[in-house]
Amino acid sequence: MPDTPHLLIALAASHAPGCQQALQTLQLPQLGRLLARLAPAGSDAGSDTDPDMPHQRALARHLGLPGTHTPWAAWQRQLAQGDAGDAAWAFVTPCQWLVGADHVTMAAPARLHLSDAESRVLLEIVAPWFAEDGITLHYHQPTRWFAQGAAFDGLACAALERVVQRDVRAWLPDAAQARTLHRLHSEMQMLLYTHPFNDLRSAHGRPPVNAFWVHGAGRLDAAPAPVAPPEMPTELLDCALHDNWPAWADAWRRLDAGPVARLAEQAARGQHVRLTLCGERGAVSLEPRRGLAQKIQGVLRPQRFSQLREQL
Repeated sequence: MPDTPHLLIALAASHAPGCQQALQTLQLPQLGRLLARLAPAGSDAGSDTDPDMPHQRALARHLGLPGTHTPWAAWQRQLAQGDAGDAAWAFVTPCQWLVGADHVTMAAPARLHLSDAESRVLLEIVAPWFAEDGITLHYHQPTRWFAQGAAFDGLACAALERVVQRDVRAWLPDAAQARTLHRLHSEMQMLLYTHPFNDLRSAHGRPPVNAFWVHGAGRLDAAPAPVAPPEMPTELLDCALHDNWPAWADAWRRLDAGPVARLAEQAARGQHVRLTLCGERGAVSLEPRRGLAQKIQGVLRPQRFSQLREQL
Protein backbone atom coordinates (compact mmCIF):
# COMPACT_ATOMS: atom_id res chain seq x y z
CA MET A 1 0.00 0.00 0.00
CA PRO A 2 1.53 3.34 -1.00
CA ASP A 3 2.39 5.86 1.71
CA THR A 4 -0.29 8.44 2.45
CA PRO A 5 0.80 11.89 1.21
CA HIS A 6 1.23 13.95 4.39
CA LEU A 7 1.70 17.71 4.36
CA LEU A 8 2.84 19.05 7.75
CA ILE A 9 2.86 22.85 7.93
CA ALA A 10 4.85 24.47 10.74
CA LEU A 11 3.65 27.82 12.09
CA ALA A 12 0.47 27.87 10.01
CA ALA A 13 -0.83 30.50 12.43
CA SER A 14 0.32 32.43 15.47
CA HIS A 15 -1.30 34.49 18.18
CA ALA A 16 1.28 37.25 17.63
CA PRO A 17 -0.37 40.60 16.79
CA GLY A 18 1.53 40.83 13.49
CA CYS A 19 0.25 37.45 12.40
CA GLN A 20 -3.30 38.22 13.43
CA GLN A 21 -3.17 41.36 11.32
CA ALA A 22 -1.78 39.47 8.32
CA LEU A 23 -4.53 36.84 8.62
CA GLN A 24 -7.26 39.47 8.20
CA THR A 25 -6.54 39.85 4.49
CA LEU A 26 -4.87 36.51 3.72
CA GLN A 27 -6.68 34.56 1.00
CA LEU A 28 -5.84 30.84 0.65
CA PRO A 29 -8.24 29.42 -1.97
CA GLN A 30 -6.49 26.06 -2.38
CA LEU A 31 -6.46 25.48 1.37
CA GLY A 32 -10.19 26.19 1.45
CA ARG A 33 -10.73 23.74 -1.41
CA LEU A 34 -8.71 21.08 0.45
CA LEU A 35 -10.35 21.62 3.83
CA ALA A 36 -13.81 21.15 2.30
CA ARG A 37 -12.88 17.51 1.70
CA LEU A 38 -11.28 16.87 5.08
CA ALA A 39 -12.41 16.21 8.62
CA PRO A 40 -10.42 16.39 11.92
CA ALA A 41 -8.46 13.19 12.58
CA GLY A 42 -6.57 14.18 15.73
CA SER A 43 -5.34 17.21 17.63
CA ASP A 44 -2.53 18.25 19.94
CA ALA A 45 -3.63 20.83 22.50
CA GLY A 46 -0.54 22.37 24.04
CA SER A 47 0.82 25.65 25.34
CA ASP A 48 3.33 28.17 24.08
CA THR A 49 5.36 27.39 27.20
CA ASP A 50 5.91 23.75 26.16
CA PRO A 51 9.61 23.10 25.46
CA ASP A 52 8.78 21.37 22.17
CA MET A 53 7.03 23.01 19.22
CA PRO A 54 3.78 21.44 17.92
CA HIS A 55 5.29 20.70 14.50
CA GLN A 56 8.16 18.87 16.20
CA ARG A 57 5.76 16.74 18.22
CA ALA A 58 3.74 15.97 15.08
CA LEU A 59 6.87 15.03 13.14
CA ALA A 60 8.08 12.83 16.01
CA ARG A 61 4.78 10.95 16.10
CA HIS A 62 4.91 10.44 12.33
CA LEU A 63 8.44 9.03 12.59
CA GLY A 64 7.69 6.81 15.58
CA LEU A 65 9.84 8.84 18.00
CA PRO A 66 8.90 10.05 21.51
CA GLY A 67 6.54 13.02 21.16
CA THR A 68 8.10 15.06 23.98
CA HIS A 69 11.78 15.69 24.69
CA THR A 70 12.48 13.93 21.40
CA PRO A 71 16.15 12.89 21.05
CA TRP A 72 16.46 14.65 17.70
CA ALA A 73 20.24 14.81 17.71
CA ALA A 74 20.66 11.08 18.38
CA TRP A 75 18.07 10.29 15.70
CA GLN A 76 19.73 12.63 13.18
CA ARG A 77 23.18 11.28 14.01
CA GLN A 78 21.97 7.72 13.46
CA LEU A 79 20.32 8.75 10.20
CA ALA A 80 23.31 10.68 8.88
CA GLN A 81 26.27 8.74 10.29
CA GLY A 82 24.83 5.47 11.53
CA ASP A 83 26.82 5.66 14.76
CA ALA A 84 24.55 7.11 17.46
CA GLY A 85 24.71 3.84 19.39
CA ASP A 86 23.32 4.05 22.91
CA ALA A 87 25.15 7.32 23.72
CA ALA A 88 23.41 10.56 24.65
CA TRP A 89 23.59 13.27 21.99
CA ALA A 90 22.45 16.86 21.57
CA PHE A 91 22.58 19.67 19.05
CA VAL A 92 24.73 22.67 19.95
CA THR A 93 23.89 25.87 18.07
CA PRO A 94 26.33 28.80 18.23
CA CYS A 95 24.35 32.00 18.64
CA GLN A 96 24.29 35.60 19.81
CA TRP A 97 22.71 36.68 23.07
CA LEU A 98 21.71 40.33 23.29
CA VAL A 99 22.05 41.47 26.91
CA GLY A 100 19.74 44.25 28.06
CA ALA A 101 19.00 45.82 31.42
CA ASP A 102 16.34 43.25 32.31
CA HIS A 103 16.50 40.59 29.59
CA VAL A 104 18.86 38.34 27.62
CA THR A 105 17.43 37.80 24.14
CA MET A 106 18.61 35.29 21.55
CA ALA A 107 18.96 36.64 18.03
CA ALA A 108 18.01 34.32 15.18
CA PRO A 109 21.13 32.18 14.48
CA ALA A 110 20.67 32.69 10.73
CA ARG A 111 21.50 36.37 11.24
CA LEU A 112 25.04 35.41 12.20
CA HIS A 113 25.68 34.40 8.57
CA LEU A 114 28.24 31.88 9.80
CA SER A 115 30.10 30.28 6.92
CA ASP A 116 31.10 26.64 6.91
CA ALA A 117 34.76 27.59 7.38
CA GLU A 118 34.02 30.03 10.21
CA SER A 119 31.89 27.52 12.04
CA ARG A 120 34.60 24.88 11.83
CA VAL A 121 37.14 27.34 13.22
CA LEU A 122 34.77 28.26 16.05
CA LEU A 123 34.21 24.60 16.88
CA GLU A 124 37.97 24.07 17.18
CA ILE A 125 38.18 27.07 19.54
CA VAL A 126 35.49 25.89 21.96
CA ALA A 127 35.87 22.10 21.67
CA PRO A 128 38.62 21.80 24.33
CA TRP A 129 36.43 23.53 26.90
CA PHE A 130 33.56 21.13 26.22
CA ALA A 131 35.96 18.18 26.24
CA GLU A 132 37.01 18.99 29.82
CA ASP A 133 33.44 18.12 30.82
CA GLY A 134 33.29 14.93 28.79
CA ILE A 135 31.47 16.47 25.81
CA THR A 136 32.73 15.78 22.29
CA LEU A 137 31.71 18.14 19.50
CA HIS A 138 31.30 17.01 15.88
CA TYR A 139 30.70 19.36 12.96
CA HIS A 140 27.35 19.06 11.16
CA GLN A 141 26.19 22.45 9.84
CA PRO A 142 27.34 26.06 10.35
CA THR A 143 24.72 26.73 13.05
CA ARG A 144 24.24 23.19 14.30
CA TRP A 145 26.85 20.83 15.68
CA PHE A 146 26.51 17.35 17.13
CA ALA A 147 27.55 16.94 20.77
CA GLN A 148 27.96 13.63 22.58
CA GLY A 149 28.26 13.20 26.33
CA ALA A 150 26.66 11.95 29.51
CA ALA A 151 25.48 15.51 30.30
CA PHE A 152 22.73 15.08 27.69
CA ASP A 153 21.27 11.86 29.06
CA GLY A 154 17.70 12.65 30.10
CA LEU A 155 18.32 16.40 29.74
CA ALA A 156 15.09 18.40 29.35
CA CYS A 157 15.83 21.33 27.05
CA ALA A 158 13.78 23.73 24.98
CA ALA A 159 13.65 23.70 21.19
CA LEU A 160 15.71 26.39 19.51
CA GLU A 161 12.57 27.81 17.88
CA ARG A 162 11.06 28.41 21.32
CA VAL A 163 13.91 30.67 22.35
CA VAL A 164 14.69 32.77 19.25
CA GLN A 165 13.71 36.43 19.83
CA ARG A 166 12.84 35.64 23.47
CA ASP A 167 14.49 35.94 26.88
CA VAL A 168 16.68 32.85 27.17
CA ARG A 169 16.57 32.78 30.97
CA ALA A 170 13.05 31.36 31.03
CA TRP A 171 14.14 28.47 28.78
CA LEU A 172 17.48 27.40 30.24
CA PRO A 173 17.63 23.81 31.52
CA ASP A 174 17.08 23.35 35.23
CA ALA A 175 20.26 24.42 37.04
CA ALA A 176 20.23 21.40 39.35
CA GLN A 177 20.04 19.07 36.34
CA ALA A 178 22.46 20.97 34.12
CA ARG A 179 25.17 22.54 36.29
CA THR A 180 27.81 21.63 33.71
CA LEU A 181 25.98 23.44 30.90
CA HIS A 182 25.29 26.51 33.03
CA ARG A 183 29.00 26.78 33.84
CA LEU A 184 29.91 26.25 30.19
CA HIS A 185 27.58 29.09 29.22
CA SER A 186 29.50 31.43 31.52
CA GLU A 187 32.88 30.17 30.32
CA MET A 188 31.98 30.54 26.64
CA GLN A 189 30.76 34.10 27.18
CA MET A 190 34.07 35.02 28.82
CA LEU A 191 36.13 33.16 26.22
CA LEU A 192 34.39 34.67 23.19
CA TYR A 193 33.92 38.21 24.53
CA THR A 194 37.43 39.36 23.54
CA HIS A 195 38.45 36.52 21.25
CA PRO A 196 40.13 37.41 17.92
CA PHE A 197 37.48 35.31 16.18
CA ASN A 198 34.87 37.93 17.08
CA ASP A 199 37.25 40.82 16.50
CA LEU A 200 37.57 39.67 12.90
CA ARG A 201 33.81 39.35 12.55
CA SER A 202 33.31 42.85 13.96
CA ALA A 203 35.88 44.23 11.52
CA HIS A 204 33.69 42.88 8.71
CA GLY A 205 30.50 44.31 10.22
CA ARG A 206 29.09 40.98 11.38
CA PRO A 207 27.59 40.27 14.83
CA PRO A 208 29.64 38.38 17.41
CA VAL A 209 29.06 34.79 18.45
CA ASN A 210 28.92 34.90 22.24
CA ALA A 211 26.81 31.93 23.34
CA PHE A 212 25.40 28.54 22.40
CA TRP A 213 22.11 26.70 22.75
CA VAL A 214 21.64 23.00 23.50
CA HIS A 215 18.55 21.32 22.06
CA GLY A 216 17.27 17.95 20.82
CA ALA A 217 19.08 16.15 23.66
CA GLY A 218 18.70 12.56 24.75
CA ARG A 219 19.41 8.93 24.03
CA LEU A 220 17.85 6.96 21.18
CA ASP A 221 16.71 3.81 22.95
CA ALA A 222 15.79 2.06 19.71
CA ALA A 223 15.76 3.25 16.13
CA PRO A 224 12.15 3.38 14.86
CA ALA A 225 11.10 1.54 11.74
CA PRO A 226 11.85 3.68 8.69
CA VAL A 227 8.87 5.57 7.26
CA ALA A 228 8.55 8.09 4.48
CA PRO A 229 8.86 11.56 6.03
CA PRO A 230 6.03 14.05 5.54
CA GLU A 231 6.46 17.08 3.35
CA MET A 232 7.23 19.77 5.92
CA PRO A 233 7.89 23.25 4.49
CA THR A 234 9.52 25.62 7.00
CA GLU A 235 9.15 28.95 5.19
CA LEU A 236 6.37 30.12 7.54
CA LEU A 237 8.42 29.22 10.60
CA ASP A 238 11.51 30.99 9.24
CA CYS A 239 9.54 34.20 8.62
CA ALA A 240 7.94 34.03 12.08
CA LEU A 241 11.33 33.63 13.77
CA HIS A 242 12.39 36.88 12.10
CA ASP A 243 9.07 38.50 13.11
CA ASN A 244 8.43 39.27 9.43
CA TRP A 245 4.70 38.79 9.03
CA PRO A 246 4.31 40.33 5.54
CA ALA A 247 6.89 37.78 4.32
CA TRP A 248 5.02 35.10 6.28
CA ALA A 249 1.79 35.94 4.39
CA ASP A 250 3.63 35.83 1.06
CA ALA A 251 5.11 32.44 2.00
CA TRP A 252 1.59 31.14 2.83
CA ARG A 253 0.34 32.21 -0.58
CA ARG A 254 3.22 30.31 -2.24
CA LEU A 255 2.45 27.23 -0.16
CA ASP A 256 -1.21 27.51 -1.10
CA ALA A 257 -0.38 27.61 -4.80
CA GLY A 258 2.17 24.77 -4.49
CA PRO A 259 2.08 21.94 -1.91
CA VAL A 260 -1.47 22.69 -0.74
CA ALA A 261 -2.81 22.77 -4.29
CA ARG A 262 -1.10 19.44 -5.07
CA LEU A 263 -2.60 17.81 -1.97
CA ALA A 264 -6.02 19.24 -2.84
CA GLU A 265 -5.75 17.70 -6.30
CA GLN A 266 -4.80 14.33 -4.84
CA ALA A 267 -7.78 14.50 -2.45
CA ALA A 268 -10.09 15.43 -5.33
CA ARG A 269 -8.98 12.27 -7.15
CA GLY A 270 -10.04 10.22 -4.15
CA GLN A 271 -6.56 9.57 -2.80
CA HIS A 272 -6.16 9.27 0.97
CA VAL A 273 -4.18 12.30 2.17
CA ARG A 274 -3.27 13.86 5.50
CA LEU A 275 -2.85 17.53 6.41
CA THR A 276 -1.38 18.68 9.73
CA LEU A 277 -1.55 22.36 10.62
CA CYS A 278 0.67 23.48 13.49
CA GLY A 279 0.97 26.70 15.44
CA GLU A 280 2.84 27.82 18.55
CA ARG A 281 0.52 26.01 20.97
CA GLY A 282 -1.17 23.10 19.26
CA ALA A 283 -1.82 21.22 16.05
CA VAL A 284 -4.71 19.61 14.21
CA SER A 285 -4.58 16.80 11.66
CA LEU A 286 -7.19 16.23 8.99
CA GLU A 287 -8.01 13.38 6.63
CA PRO A 288 -10.68 12.81 3.94
CA ARG A 289 -14.27 12.51 5.09
CA ARG A 290 -15.65 8.99 5.13
CA GLY A 291 -19.20 7.88 4.49
CA LEU A 292 -22.07 9.72 2.88
CA ALA A 293 -23.11 11.57 6.04
CA GLN A 294 -19.65 13.07 6.54
CA LYS A 295 -19.43 14.03 2.89
CA ILE A 296 -22.79 15.79 3.01
CA GLN A 297 -21.68 17.62 6.15
CA GLY A 298 -18.54 18.66 4.29
CA VAL A 299 -20.71 20.31 1.64
CA LEU A 300 -23.05 21.97 4.15
CA ARG A 301 -20.48 22.83 6.83
CA PRO A 302 -16.96 22.66 5.38
CA GLN A 303 -13.89 23.08 7.59
CA ARG A 304 -12.58 26.63 7.52
CA PHE A 305 -9.07 27.81 8.31
CA SER A 306 -10.51 30.72 10.29
CA GLN A 307 -11.98 28.18 12.73
CA LEU A 308 -9.08 25.71 12.82
CA ARG A 309 -6.40 28.29 13.50
CA GLU A 310 -7.86 28.98 16.93
CA GLN A 311 -6.66 25.49 17.89
CA LEU A 312 -3.10 26.29 16.87
